[in-house]
Amino acid sequence: MFLFDWFRSFLPLHNPIGFGAADFVELALACFGVALVLFRARFQEAARRFAEHPVRSMLLLASLPVALRLALLWRFPVPTPGGADDFSYVLLADTLRHFRLANPVHPLHQFFEAVFVLQEPKYSSIFPMGQGLVLALGWTLFGHPWAGVVISTAALCALSYWMLRAWTTPGWALTGGLLAVATFGPLNPWMNLYWGGAVSASAGCLVFGALPRLKAGWRTRDAILLGAGMGIQTLSRPFESLFVALAVALAVPLIIGMDWLRHRAARRAAALAALAFLPALLLILAQNRQVTGSFTTLPYQVSRYQYGVPAPFTFEPNPPPERALTGEQDLVYRAQVAVTEEALELGFDGRLWQRVRFYRFFFLAPLYLALPAFLLALREWRFLWVALAIELLALGSNVYPYFYPQYVAAAACLFLLVSVTALDRLARIPRLAGAAQIVLFLCAFQFLFWYGIYLAGNERMLLAMTRYENPSTDFINYGDPEGRIAIGRRLAETPGRQLVFVRYGPLHMFHEWIHNAADPDAARVVWAADLGAAENEKLRRYYPDRKAWLVEPDARPPLLIPYELAPPPAPR
Repeated sequence: MFLFDWFRSFLPLHNPIGFGAADFVELALACFGVALVLFRARFQEAARRFAEHPVRSMLLLASLPVALRLALLWRFPVPTPGGADDFSYVLLADTLRHFRLANPVHPLHQFFEAVFVLQEPKYSSIFPMGQGLVLALGWTLFGHPWAGVVISTAALCALSYWMLRAWTTPGWALTGGLLAVATFGPLNPWMNLYWGGAVSASAGCLVFGALPRLKAGWRTRDAILLGAGMGIQTLSRPFESLFVALAVALAVPLIIGMDWLRHRAARRAAALAALAFLPALLLILAQNRQVTGSFTTLPYQVSRYQYGVPAPFTFEPNPPPERALTGEQDLVYRAQVAVTEEALELGFDGRLWQRVRFYRFFFLAPLYLALPAFLLALREWRFLWVALAIELLALGSNVYPYFYPQYVAAAACLFLLVSVTALDRLARIPRLAGAAQIVLFLCAFQFLFWYGIYLAGNERMLLAMTRYENPSTDFINYGDPEGRIAIGRRLAETPGRQLVFVRYGPLHMFHEWIHNAADPDAARVVWAADLGAAENEKLRRYYPDRKAWLVEPDARPPLLIPYELAPPPAPR
Protein backbone atom coordinates (compact mmCIF):
# COMPACT_ATOMS: atom_id res chain seq x y z
CA MET A 1 0.00 0.00 0.00
CA PHE A 2 2.84 2.39 0.88
CA LEU A 3 4.55 1.98 -2.47
CA PHE A 4 1.25 2.28 -4.30
CA ASP A 5 0.49 5.57 -2.53
CA TRP A 6 3.84 6.91 -3.67
CA PHE A 7 3.20 6.05 -7.29
CA ARG A 8 -0.41 7.05 -7.57
CA SER A 9 -1.63 9.18 -4.70
CA PHE A 10 1.39 11.34 -3.87
CA LEU A 11 0.77 14.32 -6.14
CA PRO A 12 3.01 17.41 -5.84
CA LEU A 13 0.33 19.27 -3.87
CA HIS A 14 -0.44 16.35 -1.54
CA ASN A 15 2.90 15.22 -0.12
CA PRO A 16 5.50 16.97 2.05
CA ILE A 17 8.30 17.17 -0.53
CA GLY A 18 6.17 17.90 -3.60
CA PHE A 19 7.16 14.77 -5.54
CA GLY A 20 5.03 13.24 -8.25
CA ALA A 21 5.20 9.66 -9.55
CA ALA A 22 7.82 10.50 -12.19
CA ASP A 23 9.97 12.16 -9.52
CA PHE A 24 10.00 9.00 -7.45
CA VAL A 25 11.00 6.92 -10.47
CA GLU A 26 13.82 9.34 -11.28
CA LEU A 27 14.96 9.38 -7.64
CA ALA A 28 15.08 5.59 -7.54
CA LEU A 29 17.01 5.55 -10.82
CA ALA A 30 19.48 8.11 -9.46
CA CYS A 31 19.99 6.18 -6.21
CA PHE A 32 20.59 2.98 -8.15
CA GLY A 33 23.12 4.76 -10.37
CA VAL A 34 24.99 6.34 -7.47
CA ALA A 35 25.23 2.96 -5.73
CA LEU A 36 26.71 1.41 -8.87
CA VAL A 37 29.25 4.22 -9.23
CA LEU A 38 30.34 3.92 -5.59
CA PHE A 39 30.74 0.16 -5.68
CA ARG A 40 31.54 -0.36 -9.38
CA ALA A 41 35.19 -1.26 -9.08
CA ARG A 42 34.64 -3.68 -6.20
CA PHE A 43 31.64 -5.25 -7.92
CA GLN A 44 33.40 -5.62 -11.26
CA GLU A 45 36.39 -7.38 -9.72
CA ALA A 46 34.20 -9.78 -7.72
CA ALA A 47 32.06 -10.52 -10.80
CA ARG A 48 35.16 -11.12 -12.93
CA ARG A 49 36.54 -13.67 -10.45
CA PHE A 50 33.15 -15.34 -10.10
CA ALA A 51 32.68 -15.60 -13.87
CA GLU A 52 35.92 -17.60 -14.13
CA HIS A 53 34.21 -20.53 -12.37
CA PRO A 54 31.75 -22.20 -14.79
CA VAL A 55 30.07 -24.47 -12.25
CA ARG A 56 29.41 -21.66 -9.79
CA SER A 57 28.19 -19.35 -12.52
CA MET A 58 25.84 -21.92 -13.99
CA LEU A 59 24.44 -22.85 -10.57
CA LEU A 60 23.83 -19.18 -9.82
CA LEU A 61 22.11 -18.57 -13.15
CA ALA A 62 19.99 -21.70 -12.81
CA SER A 63 18.85 -20.83 -9.29
CA LEU A 64 18.15 -17.12 -9.86
CA PRO A 65 15.01 -17.44 -12.07
CA VAL A 66 13.69 -20.21 -9.82
CA ALA A 67 14.18 -18.21 -6.62
CA LEU A 68 12.79 -15.01 -8.15
CA ARG A 69 9.66 -16.75 -9.45
CA LEU A 70 9.07 -18.66 -6.22
CA ALA A 71 9.28 -15.36 -4.34
CA LEU A 72 6.21 -14.23 -6.32
CA LEU A 73 4.09 -17.29 -5.54
CA TRP A 74 2.38 -15.59 -2.61
CA ARG A 75 0.63 -13.27 -5.07
CA PHE A 76 1.07 -15.04 -8.42
CA PRO A 77 0.56 -18.76 -7.76
CA VAL A 78 1.39 -21.74 -9.94
CA PRO A 79 -0.06 -20.95 -13.39
CA THR A 80 -3.36 -22.63 -14.24
CA PRO A 81 -3.47 -24.13 -17.76
CA GLY A 82 -5.92 -22.04 -19.70
CA GLY A 83 -5.85 -22.68 -23.42
CA ALA A 84 -5.85 -25.30 -26.11
CA ASP A 85 -2.04 -25.34 -26.38
CA ASP A 86 -1.56 -25.60 -22.62
CA PHE A 87 -3.99 -28.48 -22.24
CA SER A 88 -2.60 -30.38 -25.19
CA TYR A 89 0.95 -30.21 -23.78
CA VAL A 90 -0.29 -31.24 -20.32
CA LEU A 91 -2.08 -34.22 -21.91
CA LEU A 92 1.16 -35.12 -23.68
CA ALA A 93 3.07 -34.94 -20.39
CA ASP A 94 0.47 -37.07 -18.62
CA THR A 95 0.70 -39.66 -21.39
CA LEU A 96 4.50 -39.77 -21.22
CA ARG A 97 4.71 -39.98 -17.45
CA HIS A 98 2.60 -43.12 -17.67
CA PHE A 99 5.24 -44.50 -20.07
CA ARG A 100 2.94 -44.37 -23.08
CA LEU A 101 3.26 -42.56 -26.39
CA ALA A 102 -0.50 -42.60 -27.09
CA ASN A 103 -3.73 -43.50 -25.32
CA PRO A 104 -6.57 -45.82 -26.38
CA VAL A 105 -9.64 -44.32 -28.00
CA HIS A 106 -12.44 -43.71 -25.52
CA PRO A 107 -15.74 -45.45 -26.44
CA LEU A 108 -17.59 -42.10 -26.07
CA HIS A 109 -14.82 -39.90 -27.43
CA GLN A 110 -17.31 -37.59 -29.15
CA PHE A 111 -17.80 -35.88 -25.77
CA PHE A 112 -14.09 -35.13 -25.43
CA GLU A 113 -13.42 -33.28 -28.68
CA ALA A 114 -10.99 -30.41 -28.05
CA VAL A 115 -8.71 -28.21 -30.13
CA PHE A 116 -5.20 -29.63 -30.73
CA VAL A 117 -6.15 -33.07 -29.38
CA LEU A 118 -6.70 -36.19 -31.47
CA GLN A 119 -9.45 -38.63 -30.50
CA GLU A 120 -8.73 -41.06 -33.36
CA PRO A 121 -6.84 -43.13 -34.40
CA LYS A 122 -5.50 -42.72 -30.85
CA TYR A 123 -6.31 -40.32 -28.03
CA SER A 124 -3.28 -38.03 -28.07
CA SER A 125 -1.84 -34.55 -28.17
CA ILE A 126 -0.93 -33.39 -31.65
CA PHE A 127 2.36 -31.81 -30.54
CA PRO A 128 5.95 -33.14 -30.67
CA MET A 129 7.41 -34.63 -27.52
CA GLY A 130 10.08 -32.14 -26.37
CA GLN A 131 7.97 -29.91 -24.15
CA GLY A 132 5.91 -32.86 -22.96
CA LEU A 133 9.01 -34.74 -21.79
CA VAL A 134 10.13 -31.81 -19.65
CA LEU A 135 6.64 -31.31 -18.19
CA ALA A 136 6.49 -35.04 -17.44
CA LEU A 137 9.88 -34.85 -15.70
CA GLY A 138 8.78 -31.98 -13.48
CA TRP A 139 5.42 -33.66 -12.81
CA THR A 140 7.11 -36.90 -11.76
CA LEU A 141 9.74 -35.26 -9.54
CA PHE A 142 7.69 -32.50 -7.93
CA GLY A 143 4.05 -33.46 -8.44
CA HIS A 144 3.07 -30.70 -10.92
CA PRO A 145 3.79 -30.16 -14.63
CA TRP A 146 4.73 -26.50 -14.05
CA ALA A 147 7.85 -27.76 -12.29
CA GLY A 148 9.03 -28.86 -15.74
CA VAL A 149 8.53 -25.32 -17.04
CA VAL A 150 10.67 -24.00 -14.17
CA ILE A 151 13.36 -26.61 -14.80
CA SER A 152 13.56 -25.69 -18.49
CA THR A 153 13.90 -21.98 -17.69
CA ALA A 154 16.66 -22.68 -15.17
CA ALA A 155 18.45 -24.80 -17.78
CA LEU A 156 18.15 -22.04 -20.38
CA CYS A 157 19.71 -19.39 -18.14
CA ALA A 158 22.59 -21.68 -17.09
CA LEU A 159 23.24 -22.94 -20.63
CA SER A 160 23.22 -19.38 -21.99
CA TYR A 161 26.36 -18.74 -19.94
CA TRP A 162 27.89 -22.04 -21.12
CA MET A 163 27.18 -21.18 -24.75
CA LEU A 164 28.57 -17.66 -24.44
CA ARG A 165 31.79 -18.91 -22.82
CA ALA A 166 32.66 -20.43 -26.20
CA TRP A 167 32.23 -17.07 -27.93
CA THR A 168 33.37 -14.37 -25.55
CA THR A 169 35.11 -13.68 -22.24
CA PRO A 170 33.87 -15.15 -18.95
CA GLY A 171 32.78 -11.69 -17.77
CA TRP A 172 30.62 -11.06 -20.80
CA ALA A 173 29.31 -14.64 -20.65
CA LEU A 174 28.11 -14.03 -17.08
CA THR A 175 26.59 -10.74 -18.21
CA GLY A 176 24.73 -12.58 -20.97
CA GLY A 177 23.50 -15.15 -18.47
CA LEU A 178 22.13 -12.41 -16.23
CA LEU A 179 20.45 -10.84 -19.26
CA ALA A 180 18.87 -14.26 -19.89
CA VAL A 181 17.49 -14.29 -16.34
CA ALA A 182 16.06 -10.80 -16.77
CA THR A 183 14.67 -11.49 -20.24
CA PHE A 184 13.42 -15.09 -20.03
CA GLY A 185 13.03 -15.45 -16.27
CA PRO A 186 10.22 -14.90 -13.75
CA LEU A 187 8.17 -12.35 -15.72
CA ASN A 188 8.42 -14.02 -19.12
CA PRO A 189 5.64 -16.03 -20.83
CA TRP A 190 8.05 -18.95 -21.27
CA MET A 191 8.08 -19.38 -17.46
CA ASN A 192 4.37 -18.77 -16.93
CA LEU A 193 2.71 -20.81 -19.68
CA TYR A 194 2.88 -24.49 -20.56
CA TRP A 195 3.41 -24.32 -24.31
CA GLY A 196 7.14 -23.92 -24.19
CA GLY A 197 10.04 -21.95 -25.55
CA ALA A 198 12.79 -22.60 -23.02
CA VAL A 199 13.30 -26.22 -24.14
CA SER A 200 14.02 -25.25 -27.74
CA ALA A 201 16.13 -22.30 -26.53
CA SER A 202 18.18 -24.64 -24.33
CA ALA A 203 18.71 -26.91 -27.33
CA GLY A 204 20.01 -23.90 -29.27
CA CYS A 205 22.50 -23.22 -26.48
CA LEU A 206 23.85 -26.76 -26.76
CA VAL A 207 24.14 -26.61 -30.55
CA PHE A 208 25.61 -23.13 -30.88
CA GLY A 209 27.85 -23.54 -27.85
CA ALA A 210 29.30 -26.81 -29.08
CA LEU A 211 30.26 -25.59 -32.57
CA PRO A 212 33.16 -23.25 -31.64
CA ARG A 213 34.34 -25.73 -29.00
CA LEU A 214 34.55 -28.46 -31.64
CA LYS A 215 36.72 -26.23 -33.79
CA ALA A 216 39.09 -25.84 -30.86
CA GLY A 217 39.48 -29.49 -29.95
CA TRP A 218 37.04 -32.06 -31.42
CA ARG A 219 36.29 -33.32 -27.92
CA THR A 220 33.87 -36.19 -27.40
CA ARG A 221 31.75 -34.23 -24.93
CA ASP A 222 31.17 -31.37 -27.34
CA ALA A 223 30.25 -33.70 -30.20
CA ILE A 224 27.70 -35.48 -28.00
CA LEU A 225 26.26 -32.16 -26.82
CA LEU A 226 25.91 -30.97 -30.41
CA GLY A 227 24.01 -34.11 -31.39
CA ALA A 228 21.90 -34.02 -28.22
CA GLY A 229 21.07 -30.36 -28.83
CA MET A 230 19.93 -31.12 -32.37
CA GLY A 231 17.85 -34.01 -31.01
CA ILE A 232 16.14 -31.87 -28.36
CA GLN A 233 15.45 -29.16 -30.94
CA THR A 234 13.93 -31.73 -33.31
CA LEU A 235 11.79 -33.14 -30.51
CA SER A 236 10.60 -29.61 -29.68
CA ARG A 237 10.31 -27.83 -33.04
CA PRO A 238 10.70 -30.36 -35.88
CA PHE A 239 10.20 -27.89 -38.73
CA GLU A 240 12.51 -25.20 -37.36
CA SER A 241 15.17 -27.84 -36.65
CA LEU A 242 15.75 -28.01 -40.41
CA PHE A 243 17.00 -24.42 -40.35
CA VAL A 244 19.13 -25.03 -37.26
CA ALA A 245 20.71 -27.91 -39.18
CA LEU A 246 21.32 -25.58 -42.15
CA ALA A 247 22.97 -23.10 -39.78
CA VAL A 248 25.23 -25.88 -38.49
CA ALA A 249 26.12 -26.81 -42.08
CA LEU A 250 26.89 -23.15 -42.80
CA ALA A 251 29.23 -23.08 -39.81
CA VAL A 252 31.53 -25.59 -41.49
CA PRO A 253 33.04 -23.16 -44.03
CA LEU A 254 32.67 -20.03 -41.86
CA ILE A 255 33.75 -21.29 -38.43
CA ILE A 256 35.12 -24.83 -38.44
CA GLY A 257 36.91 -24.93 -41.79
CA MET A 258 36.52 -27.07 -44.89
CA ASP A 259 39.50 -29.27 -44.02
CA TRP A 260 37.73 -31.00 -41.13
CA LEU A 261 37.27 -34.22 -43.11
CA ARG A 262 41.04 -34.70 -43.16
CA HIS A 263 41.11 -34.99 -39.37
CA ARG A 264 40.33 -38.37 -37.86
CA ALA A 265 39.14 -36.72 -34.65
CA ALA A 266 36.73 -34.55 -36.63
CA ARG A 267 35.21 -37.53 -38.41
CA ARG A 268 34.86 -39.30 -35.08
CA ALA A 269 33.13 -36.24 -33.59
CA ALA A 270 30.67 -36.13 -36.49
CA ALA A 271 29.83 -39.79 -35.94
CA LEU A 272 29.34 -39.22 -32.20
CA ALA A 273 27.05 -36.25 -32.88
CA ALA A 274 24.95 -38.42 -35.20
CA LEU A 275 24.72 -41.15 -32.55
CA ALA A 276 23.67 -38.59 -29.92
CA PHE A 277 20.94 -37.38 -32.26
CA LEU A 278 19.66 -40.91 -32.95
CA PRO A 279 17.57 -41.39 -29.73
CA ALA A 280 15.50 -38.31 -30.57
CA LEU A 281 14.86 -39.58 -34.08
CA LEU A 282 13.79 -42.99 -32.74
CA LEU A 283 11.43 -41.34 -30.25
CA ILE A 284 9.82 -39.29 -33.03
CA LEU A 285 9.36 -42.38 -35.20
CA ALA A 286 7.94 -44.34 -32.27
CA GLN A 287 5.46 -41.58 -31.38
CA ASN A 288 4.36 -41.31 -35.01
CA ARG A 289 3.82 -45.07 -35.20
CA GLN A 290 1.90 -45.23 -31.92
CA VAL A 291 -0.37 -42.25 -32.64
CA THR A 292 -0.91 -42.31 -36.39
CA GLY A 293 0.00 -45.86 -37.36
CA SER A 294 2.79 -44.65 -39.66
CA PHE A 295 6.44 -44.01 -38.85
CA THR A 296 6.52 -41.00 -41.18
CA THR A 297 3.18 -39.31 -40.38
CA LEU A 298 3.22 -36.77 -37.57
CA PRO A 299 0.21 -36.39 -35.22
CA TYR A 300 0.26 -32.74 -36.33
CA GLN A 301 -0.42 -33.85 -39.90
CA VAL A 302 -3.33 -36.09 -38.88
CA SER A 303 -4.90 -33.18 -37.00
CA ARG A 304 -4.59 -30.98 -40.07
CA TYR A 305 -6.24 -33.68 -42.19
CA GLN A 306 -9.10 -34.36 -39.76
CA TYR A 307 -9.83 -30.88 -38.41
CA GLY A 308 -8.18 -28.50 -40.89
CA VAL A 309 -6.00 -27.11 -38.08
CA PRO A 310 -3.29 -26.18 -37.31
CA ALA A 311 -2.99 -23.83 -40.26
CA PRO A 312 -0.95 -25.02 -43.24
CA PHE A 313 2.22 -23.40 -44.54
CA THR A 314 1.70 -20.44 -46.83
CA PHE A 315 2.71 -22.51 -49.86
CA GLU A 316 -0.05 -25.07 -49.13
CA PRO A 317 -3.81 -24.74 -49.67
CA ASN A 318 -6.11 -24.57 -46.65
CA PRO A 319 -7.18 -28.18 -46.01
CA PRO A 320 -10.93 -28.82 -45.70
CA PRO A 321 -11.82 -30.73 -42.51
CA GLU A 322 -12.51 -34.41 -43.07
CA ARG A 323 -14.73 -34.81 -40.04
CA ALA A 324 -17.66 -32.91 -38.56
CA LEU A 325 -16.46 -30.06 -36.34
CA THR A 326 -17.92 -28.83 -33.09
CA GLY A 327 -18.97 -25.18 -32.97
CA GLU A 328 -15.73 -24.22 -31.25
CA GLN A 329 -13.58 -26.22 -33.67
CA ASP A 330 -15.36 -24.62 -36.62
CA LEU A 331 -14.65 -21.13 -35.26
CA VAL A 332 -10.99 -22.03 -34.78
CA TYR A 333 -10.79 -23.43 -38.32
CA ARG A 334 -12.35 -20.33 -39.86
CA ALA A 335 -10.11 -18.04 -37.81
CA GLN A 336 -7.00 -19.88 -39.01
CA VAL A 337 -8.21 -19.75 -42.61
CA ALA A 338 -8.59 -15.97 -42.23
CA VAL A 339 -5.08 -15.65 -40.77
CA THR A 340 -3.64 -17.72 -43.62
CA GLU A 341 -5.40 -15.57 -46.22
CA GLU A 342 -4.12 -12.41 -44.55
CA ALA A 343 -0.59 -13.81 -44.51
CA LEU A 344 -0.82 -14.60 -48.23
CA GLU A 345 -2.00 -11.06 -48.96
CA LEU A 346 1.01 -9.62 -47.11
CA GLY A 347 3.41 -11.72 -49.15
CA PHE A 348 6.75 -13.09 -47.99
CA ASP A 349 8.45 -9.70 -47.59
CA GLY A 350 5.42 -8.15 -45.93
CA ARG A 351 5.24 -10.93 -43.33
CA LEU A 352 8.95 -10.65 -42.66
CA TRP A 353 8.71 -6.92 -42.03
CA GLN A 354 5.55 -7.26 -39.93
CA ARG A 355 7.29 -9.72 -37.61
CA VAL A 356 10.28 -7.51 -36.82
CA ARG A 357 8.47 -6.09 -33.81
CA PHE A 358 8.10 -9.56 -32.29
CA TYR A 359 11.87 -9.84 -31.92
CA ARG A 360 11.58 -7.28 -29.13
CA PHE A 361 10.80 -10.41 -27.06
CA PHE A 362 14.51 -11.26 -27.06
CA PHE A 363 15.92 -7.84 -26.08
CA LEU A 364 15.43 -5.63 -23.07
CA ALA A 365 14.54 -2.17 -24.38
CA PRO A 366 17.83 -0.39 -23.38
CA LEU A 367 19.83 -2.89 -25.47
CA TYR A 368 18.52 -1.22 -28.62
CA LEU A 369 20.97 1.62 -27.88
CA ALA A 370 23.87 -0.81 -28.16
CA LEU A 371 22.74 -3.17 -30.93
CA PRO A 372 24.11 -1.04 -33.82
CA ALA A 373 27.61 -1.68 -32.44
CA PHE A 374 27.22 -5.35 -33.42
CA LEU A 375 27.80 -4.25 -37.01
CA LEU A 376 31.44 -3.64 -36.04
CA ALA A 377 31.81 -7.35 -35.29
CA LEU A 378 30.63 -8.49 -38.72
CA ARG A 379 34.18 -8.15 -40.03
CA GLU A 380 34.84 -11.49 -38.32
CA TRP A 381 33.54 -14.57 -40.11
CA ARG A 382 32.16 -16.14 -36.94
CA PHE A 383 29.91 -13.16 -36.21
CA LEU A 384 28.84 -12.97 -39.82
CA TRP A 385 27.74 -16.57 -39.36
CA VAL A 386 25.72 -15.58 -36.27
CA ALA A 387 23.83 -12.99 -38.32
CA LEU A 388 23.22 -15.53 -41.11
CA ALA A 389 22.02 -18.21 -38.66
CA ILE A 390 19.46 -15.79 -37.20
CA GLU A 391 18.36 -14.84 -40.70
CA LEU A 392 17.92 -18.50 -41.64
CA LEU A 393 15.54 -19.08 -38.74
CA ALA A 394 13.66 -15.86 -39.46
CA LEU A 395 13.24 -16.75 -43.14
CA GLY A 396 12.27 -20.34 -42.37
CA SER A 397 9.56 -19.41 -39.87
CA ASN A 398 8.18 -16.89 -42.37
CA VAL A 399 6.45 -19.64 -44.39
CA TYR A 400 4.00 -20.19 -41.55
CA PRO A 401 1.07 -17.73 -41.29
CA TYR A 402 1.35 -17.41 -37.51
CA PHE A 403 4.40 -16.25 -35.59
CA TYR A 404 5.28 -16.65 -31.92
CA PRO A 405 8.74 -16.13 -30.37
CA GLN A 406 9.04 -19.83 -29.50
CA TYR A 407 9.20 -20.58 -33.23
CA VAL A 408 12.72 -19.09 -33.29
CA ALA A 409 13.57 -19.94 -29.67
CA ALA A 410 16.67 -21.86 -30.79
CA ALA A 411 18.19 -18.49 -31.69
CA ALA A 412 17.62 -17.01 -28.20
CA CYS A 413 21.26 -17.57 -27.23
CA LEU A 414 22.37 -15.99 -30.51
CA PHE A 415 20.35 -12.88 -29.65
CA LEU A 416 22.14 -12.83 -26.28
CA LEU A 417 25.44 -13.17 -28.11
CA VAL A 418 24.53 -10.25 -30.36
CA SER A 419 23.71 -8.18 -27.26
CA VAL A 420 26.91 -8.87 -25.33
CA THR A 421 29.06 -8.57 -28.45
CA ALA A 422 27.49 -5.18 -29.20
CA LEU A 423 28.14 -4.08 -25.63
CA ASP A 424 31.72 -5.33 -25.84
CA ARG A 425 32.37 -3.46 -29.09
CA LEU A 426 30.76 -0.36 -27.64
CA ALA A 427 33.03 -0.55 -24.60
CA ARG A 428 36.11 -0.63 -26.87
CA ILE A 429 35.31 2.76 -28.44
CA PRO A 430 37.30 5.32 -26.39
CA ARG A 431 34.67 8.04 -26.30
CA LEU A 432 31.86 5.55 -25.65
CA ALA A 433 33.61 3.32 -23.12
CA GLY A 434 31.08 4.11 -20.40
CA ALA A 435 28.05 3.74 -22.67
CA ALA A 436 27.97 -0.06 -22.33
CA GLN A 437 27.83 0.24 -18.54
CA ILE A 438 25.02 2.78 -18.80
CA VAL A 439 23.02 0.43 -21.04
CA LEU A 440 23.53 -2.46 -18.61
CA PHE A 441 22.54 -0.23 -15.73
CA LEU A 442 19.31 0.67 -17.55
CA CYS A 443 18.63 -3.02 -18.28
CA ALA A 444 19.06 -3.87 -14.61
CA PHE A 445 16.82 -1.01 -13.58
CA GLN A 446 14.13 -2.00 -16.08
CA PHE A 447 14.01 -5.55 -14.77
CA LEU A 448 14.21 -4.61 -11.08
CA PHE A 449 11.56 -1.92 -11.50
CA TRP A 450 8.98 -4.27 -12.99
CA TYR A 451 9.94 -7.16 -10.73
CA GLY A 452 9.55 -4.83 -7.75
CA ILE A 453 6.09 -3.83 -8.95
CA TYR A 454 5.05 -7.49 -9.04
CA LEU A 455 6.81 -8.37 -5.79
CA ALA A 456 4.97 -5.58 -3.96
CA GLY A 457 1.79 -7.29 -5.06
CA ASN A 458 -0.54 -4.37 -4.39
CA GLU A 459 -3.60 -4.85 -6.56
CA ARG A 460 -4.29 -1.18 -7.23
CA MET A 461 -0.65 -0.52 -8.05
CA LEU A 462 -0.58 -3.47 -10.45
CA LEU A 463 -3.66 -2.21 -12.26
CA ALA A 464 -2.19 1.30 -12.44
CA MET A 465 1.32 0.34 -13.62
CA THR A 466 1.10 -2.83 -15.70
CA ARG A 467 -1.02 -1.15 -18.35
CA TYR A 468 2.26 0.46 -19.46
CA GLU A 469 4.07 -2.87 -19.63
CA ASN A 470 4.77 -4.72 -22.89
CA PRO A 471 2.43 -7.76 -22.81
CA SER A 472 4.44 -9.63 -25.44
CA THR A 473 7.58 -9.70 -23.27
CA ASP A 474 6.11 -9.82 -19.76
CA PHE A 475 3.27 -12.14 -18.82
CA ILE A 476 2.51 -13.59 -15.41
CA ASN A 477 -0.71 -15.15 -14.20
CA TYR A 478 -2.66 -12.90 -11.87
CA GLY A 479 -6.04 -13.39 -10.28
CA ASP A 480 -8.70 -15.60 -11.83
CA PRO A 481 -9.95 -13.70 -14.90
CA GLU A 482 -11.68 -16.73 -16.46
CA GLY A 483 -13.02 -18.22 -13.24
CA ARG A 484 -11.09 -21.47 -13.68
CA ILE A 485 -9.52 -21.42 -10.23
CA ALA A 486 -12.82 -20.81 -8.44
CA ILE A 487 -14.57 -23.59 -10.36
CA GLY A 488 -11.65 -25.95 -9.86
CA ARG A 489 -11.68 -25.21 -6.12
CA ARG A 490 -15.41 -25.90 -5.89
CA LEU A 491 -15.02 -29.23 -7.69
CA ALA A 492 -12.09 -30.14 -5.43
CA GLU A 493 -14.17 -29.41 -2.32
CA THR A 494 -17.01 -31.66 -3.52
CA PRO A 495 -16.51 -35.24 -2.33
CA GLY A 496 -16.40 -38.07 -4.82
CA ARG A 497 -15.79 -38.13 -8.54
CA GLN A 498 -17.19 -35.51 -10.91
CA LEU A 499 -18.50 -35.28 -14.47
CA VAL A 500 -18.62 -31.72 -15.85
CA PHE A 501 -20.53 -30.93 -19.03
CA VAL A 502 -19.21 -27.80 -20.77
CA ARG A 503 -21.68 -25.57 -22.60
CA TYR A 504 -19.84 -22.99 -24.70
CA GLY A 505 -21.33 -19.72 -25.90
CA PRO A 506 -21.82 -19.16 -29.64
CA LEU A 507 -18.48 -17.33 -30.10
CA HIS A 508 -16.24 -19.38 -27.82
CA MET A 509 -12.79 -20.01 -29.29
CA PHE A 510 -9.32 -21.18 -28.14
CA HIS A 511 -9.94 -20.78 -24.39
CA GLU A 512 -10.41 -24.49 -23.96
CA TRP A 513 -12.28 -25.98 -20.99
CA ILE A 514 -12.64 -29.58 -22.16
CA HIS A 515 -9.43 -31.16 -20.96
CA ASN A 516 -8.92 -34.64 -19.62
CA ALA A 517 -6.23 -36.88 -18.25
CA ALA A 518 -4.48 -39.49 -20.35
CA ASP A 519 -6.86 -42.01 -18.73
CA PRO A 520 -10.16 -40.11 -18.32
CA ASP A 521 -11.93 -43.03 -16.62
CA ALA A 522 -9.42 -43.00 -13.77
CA ALA A 523 -9.49 -39.21 -13.28
CA ARG A 524 -11.36 -37.58 -10.43
CA VAL A 525 -12.90 -35.00 -12.79
CA VAL A 526 -14.01 -35.67 -16.37
CA TRP A 527 -14.79 -32.73 -18.66
CA ALA A 528 -17.20 -33.33 -21.55
CA ALA A 529 -19.01 -31.35 -24.22
CA ASP A 530 -22.70 -30.67 -23.68
CA LEU A 531 -24.25 -32.51 -26.65
CA GLY A 532 -27.86 -32.19 -25.53
CA ALA A 533 -29.92 -34.03 -22.94
CA ALA A 534 -30.41 -37.24 -24.95
CA GLU A 535 -26.74 -37.66 -25.84
CA ASN A 536 -25.53 -36.53 -22.41
CA GLU A 537 -27.53 -39.34 -20.84
CA LYS A 538 -25.25 -41.86 -22.57
CA LEU A 539 -22.22 -40.45 -20.77
CA ARG A 540 -24.07 -40.24 -17.48
CA ARG A 541 -24.93 -43.93 -17.77
CA TYR A 542 -21.28 -44.67 -18.59
CA TYR A 543 -20.23 -42.81 -15.42
CA PRO A 544 -23.09 -43.67 -13.01
CA ASP A 545 -20.98 -43.00 -9.89
CA ARG A 546 -20.01 -39.43 -10.82
CA LYS A 547 -21.81 -36.28 -9.74
CA ALA A 548 -22.83 -34.38 -12.89
CA TRP A 549 -22.37 -30.64 -13.31
CA LEU A 550 -22.86 -28.07 -16.05
CA VAL A 551 -20.37 -25.25 -16.56
CA GLU A 552 -20.98 -22.22 -18.80
CA PRO A 553 -17.53 -20.65 -19.20
CA ASP A 554 -18.82 -17.72 -21.27
CA ALA A 555 -21.22 -16.53 -18.56
CA ARG A 556 -19.98 -13.60 -16.49
CA PRO A 557 -18.88 -14.86 -14.07
CA PRO A 558 -18.56 -18.45 -15.32
CA LEU A 559 -21.42 -20.56 -14.02
CA LEU A 560 -21.14 -23.99 -12.40
CA ILE A 561 -24.40 -25.64 -11.35
CA PRO A 562 -25.58 -29.20 -10.70
CA TYR A 563 -26.58 -30.79 -13.98
CA GLU A 564 -30.12 -31.47 -12.78
CA LEU A 565 -30.68 -27.73 -12.28
CA ALA A 566 -29.24 -26.71 -15.66
CA PRO A 567 -31.50 -24.68 -17.94
CA PRO A 568 -31.94 -25.86 -21.56
CA PRO A 569 -29.41 -24.40 -24.01
CA ALA A 570 -30.31 -21.09 -25.61
CA PRO A 571 -31.31 -21.39 -29.29
CA ARG A 572 -28.53 -20.41 -31.73
